[in-house]
Amino acid sequence: MTNIIVALPKLEDARGIKNVLMKNGFRVNGVCTTGAQAISQADELNSGIVICSYKLADMVYSRLQECLPSDFEMLLIASDHLLSQCMGEGVVCLSMPLKVHELVNTVGMMAEGLERRRRAARLKPKVRNAEEDTAIQEAKALLMDRNHMTEAEAHRYLQKCSMDSGNNMAETALMVLAIKS
Repeated sequence: MTNIIVALPKLEDARGIKNVLMKNGFRVNGVCTTGAQAISQADELNSGIVICSYKLADMVYSRLQECLPSDFEMLLIASDHLLSQCMGEGVVCLSMPLKVHELVNTVGMMAEGLERRRRAARLKPKVRNAEEDTAIQEAKALLMDRNHMTEAEAHRYLQKCSMDSGNNMAETALMVLAIKS
């Protein structure tokens, strides 16, 4: 589920948006009135959406965007006049007055995009460094020598031990080297 932070200058407006989103199945992690509070809450989360107005008590939206962790997206709510100045800055915009269905649909679209990117990053294969490759090769050589395995059998053994223990292959190889030496 996507993390959402609502940052508006008026606390009652922020709570109103929180209530609308929660009634529509979203989880709102925080409601705040300053950019500093939004940044603090975002730092505790790994990704999400910040819904904010053009200007908060301590900063404008562009400064807030610069300070947010990289895995956060911003939904800016402002008048058409202010939004015309903000186009093309990597911010999703909604104009005032706010329509509930537009808010819900926009947040849903942003949440789906974040989830899709999160899944893609999780499925992307990890790149090993030279030390990890060396440890894996040494562990395979040790298994081949001491247990009379072929390279394929040693590799499969490391893979299985890795999956069974929940460690990656390099960690498993280091454990094999530590145990067998």
